[in-house]
Amino acid sequence: MHRIANKFQLKRFLPKFILNDKRKAEMTEFMKILVSISRILVGVLFIISGLIKLNDPLGFSYKLQEYFSVDVLNIPFLEPYALMISVLVVVFEVVLGVFLLIGYKPKITVWSLLGMIVFFTFLTFYSAYFDKVKDCGCFGDALKLTPWESFTKDVVLLVFILILFFGLNHIKPIFSKLPTTILALLSFIFSLWFGYHVLMHLPAKDFRAYKIGNNIYEGMIIPEDAPKPVMEYSWKFKINGEEKIIVTDGSYPTVEGDFVGVDTKVIKEGYAPPVVDFSIETEDDDLTEHFLAQDNLIVIVSYSLENIEEGGAALLKAKTDEAIKNGYQVIGLTASGEDTKDYINETYNLSFDWYLCDEKALKTVVRSNPGILELDAGTVKQKLHWNDIEDLQLPKVERKPELVKDDGTLYLINNKISTKAELDSLELAGVDIEEAHVLKERYEGDILDSINKANKTNYTSFIEIVLKEE
Repeated sequence: MHRIANKFQLKRFLPKFILNDKRKAEMTEFMKILVSISRILVGVLFIISGLIKLNDPLGFSYKLQEYFSVDVLNIPFLEPYALMISVLVVVFEVVLGVFLLIGYKPKITVWSLLGMIVFFTFLTFYSAYFDKVKDCGCFGDALKLTPWESFTKDVVLLVFILILFFGLNHIKPIFSKLPTTILALLSFIFSLWFGYHVLMHLPAKDFRAYKIGNNIYEGMIIPEDAPKPVMEYSWKFKINGEEKIIVTDGSYPTVEGDFVGVDTKVIKEGYAPPVVDFSIETEDDDLTEHFLAQDNLIVIVSYSLENIEEGGAALLKAKTDEAIKNGYQVIGLTASGEDTKDYINETYNLSFDWYLCDEKALKTVVRSNPGILELDAGTVKQKLHWNDIEDLQLPKVERKPELVKDDGTLYLINNKISTKAELDSLELAGVDIEEAHVLKERYEGDILDSINKANKTNYTSFIEIVLKEE
């Protein structure tokens, strides 16, 4: 009877055991599918993101310098090492993506991915919450993400990497040991070579607004129907001895009290043109439109003459002289001061003038110090790293005669440079004129020539007025 009872109980509970094993098998199969999907998504995304940054490690290093600055993470001692850290991070990112896809050292790979994504998630959250860095640089200049978009992307990646972490035993190599090891090694060697290559030349793919074929002037234009930024104004008043804040969309609030101050906040960004902060200036004049209308213009770019590569500076003399001889106009663009400009021109015997431009804009124009551009009416025709300066094509072109600006008539009233309007006002006021002299014949070295040279003007006629002394 006991044997019959035990046999009956076994048959009764056997379906449950079978069902549990079946559920376990289904869960295992589901986990395998989740791990496979996560493996492909994370691996491909890390490779793409890493290669985009590896295409422009110098640009990523500028972004790291922004993170390291006092205003963000306050670790400025790392700024001098930003380029080295940039290369190491992006090489590591690409290699981890490859390792994950081929199944090389899965435990080390997944732990490394987890550590990297936790760090990046913290970084993007910090940037977004405290509004420190406007673009994380996750995809370089190829895809701009807002801080909150970057944080969301990292959180999604974190979920997929956690699936890999808990399903680690389902990550198997797709090849045997030797081919897998060779592929892992080749990915590391390729990443290092590619990073070195683009540093010594220029990015293989230019995603910036100054790439060959783009027009710089057109990139500065804001369309009339472009979206305007939405602003919030917080007006602070002192009313009956207490401070009160009134929020408006910009209109001044009607309130009885003493105005203390106003704070503004951007609720929604407006249209931003591709080219910002680019200019060609002297200390006194903005010549941007003038030069962007010129054909056959060679521009030597050095965001900092203090940090210019000596090897590159030494190559400028011969090539710029050749350009001038072949009919090109040559100028330099830098953020450095007059003393440094004079020192560089004297040291390297350069025969062109330097103009001013924002340092950040120049870093964006070309990833080289110095770099070389050819512009035709603002359109980028050639762009080279100084290592490739010999590849600059300079066929002979016809030099256009320079238009001489005519400043008209110079009026001198009691030896003071004046205007016709001032002279007319004196006549209307009935002021007595003792003498009036008109320069009829011009000759080199005359008074008008001296005034033009001293003031960098081109007056073509001259009237001198001497007023009667009262």
